[in-house]
Amino acid sequence: MARFSCYHHSFITFLSFILAVFLEGVTAATFTFINKCDYTVWPGILANPGSRKLESTGFELTKGSSRSFQAPTGWAGRFWGRTGCNFNDSGHGSCATGDCGSGEVECNGAGAIPPATLAEFTLGSGSQDFYDVSLVDGYNLPMIVEGSGGSGECATTGCMTDLNKKCPSELRIDGGTACKSACDAFGNPEYCCSGVYNSPAACKPSMYSEVFKSACPKSYSYAFDDATSTFTCIGADYSITFCPNVPSLKSPKDPDPKPTGTIDDSGSDTDPMQAAALSSQWLANLATGDSTRIQPFSPTQLGFAKTIFIVLSLFF
Repeated sequence: MARFSCYHHSFITFLSFILAVFLEGVTAATFTFINKCDYTVWPGILANPGSRKLESTGFELTKGSSRSFQAPTGWAGRFWGRTGCNFNDSGHGSCATGDCGSGEVECNGAGAIPPATLAEFTLGSGSQDFYDVSLVDGYNLPMIVEGSGGSGECATTGCMTDLNKKCPSELRIDGGTACKSACDAFGNPEYCCSGVYNSPAACKPSMYSEVFKSACPKSYSYAFDDATSTFTCIGADYSITFCPNVPSLKSPKDPDPKPTGTIDDSGSDTDPMQAAALSSQWLANLATGDSTRIQPFSPTQLGFAKTIFIVLSLFF
């Protein structure tokens, strides 16, 4: 009897494990990186503490190419693009902007050295994903984030402007390849929202953050720029596009963009004034709560789950 009980427990554990593994991918989000720049970009990926490392922490993305990764529910972290990189055949080297200091193509748990344009995500276990594009650590290249297949606001966000051309001289990196934040350039607490300025009431926009906000209305321009810079979506996949062209941008109520991972080769131009108008219309309310990605079961997955649960019920 004891032996049967042991086998019974082991069998139940095994079936539960199989069910968990089989259904794990149902709640995963897909991140697709797209390079529309006229040059190669080396994206970097940093998972927050407690989040599982994705398939890669850094890779090469040539002009016109794309690459996708699966992220589990609950994942949180950031993405950025490295430029001006020089790696040898063994994968060792460095980048002119956005370098992570690992000395390799893979960042291996290291973040971007400012200045760098950042895309930040939190995929939780409630009802919403949270995402933003941040210039708090400065700017090095245009980037937008688009959601597809989701519900809710799901606004496109990011910075399509070449801010390097508008960067104040005191923030400009030599050669004009990137633009520092005022915090990075001067280290003053009022620019860094640190010390006695570490609260929304005390830390206000500076003349430098306003330059960033004017050029990129939907991006974080300083640490407490939450109300117009954080966005939510339910059950979406996301594309992170470097050097986007204007026609790919959409407001929260526009139709969904092309399927994730496609690249617009139309080459059509948009009037700069129209582009500015599109950018100025991008506003979203900051939502609160947990975040997640949960998709319906496919018929195969649902049938498999039912079978497992029926088998399990016979042992209770």
